[in-house]
Amino acid sequence: MAAPLTNVGSRTGAYGASEWGLTLVIGIIWGSAFLWIAVGVDHFSPGVVAFGRVALGAGALAMFSRARRRIDRADWSRVFVVAVVGNAAPALLYSTAETSLDSAVAGMVTAGVPIVSLVIAAVLLRQLPGRAQAIGITLGFVGIFMMTLPSLRGTHADPVGVGLVLLAVIGYGISGNLLVPLQQRYGGLAVTMWALVLSSFMLFPFAIATAGESDFAMSSLVAVVILGVVGTGIVRALGATLAGRVGAPRMSTTAYLIPVFAIVLGVVFRDEVVLPVAIVGVVVVLVGAFVATRAVTVR
Repeated sequence: MAAPLTNVGSRTGAYGASEWGLTLVIGIIWGSAFLWIAVGVDHFSPGVVAFGRVALGAGALAMFSRARRRIDRADWSRVFVVAVVGNAAPALLYSTAETSLDSAVAGMVTAGVPIVSLVIAAVLLRQLPGRAQAIGITLGFVGIFMMTLPSLRGTHADPVGVGLVLLAVIGYGISGNLLVPLQQRYGGLAVTMWALVLSSFMLFPFAIATAGESDFAMSSLVAVVILGVVGTGIVRALGATLAGRVGAPRMSTTAYLIPVFAIVLGVVFRDEVVLPVAIVGVVVVLVGAFVATRAVTVR
């Protein structure tokens, strides 16, 4: 019997130490992903970067025996959809978008993932979201806007690039919901690894077709390796694990932590100046994330 399209998390209560730990680790790693993509496309084509990250992610996870767990035939169609809309398409879309789009804009659009996940979960589960989750996710989005508003002034917001990131965000919302029952049945390592294997085959033709547009540079190579092994393989397995535990909408609030860590790292390591509105935004995001992680009422 195939797994349902989506499900509530196996742990519907408020976040414990393990859930908060996963959230923080995922937020930190995803927060650095935009940097590695930008460095990668400095010298490699978007097709090469997209293929490299999913192939390296699959290879890293394949070293774990639990990742090689067999998937039932009835569930392969779901894994295939995750591979398309959650891995292959976003990898190519982000790599292409960041050749003409500032990272501040990309981060702002990406902050829509929790809202999309919440809407899709409500449709698939045929029930309205919990009040705490809806309020928390809305607060988080407001906080993201406050944080990114200063950096959005004067940035390059190519409409095509914004559209590509928006498509990726919708894909993340769909795949995050599909991952919940799959993770609960097979574990995050197995679902993520097999989805990345499928994505590698899908993106290989794009890498071959655009390889001539690339020139070798050690900086881009190192960036793609880090992006693939850590920012794709490891973090997506952790994300799938968290989704199975707490459900897609609550798991997706990790996206709200991306600009928070970006601001902190910029202040600590690059002596960047943060405006008061951004500091207030950080507080609003953290409050929203806390509210969204409260217990879920299952109807």
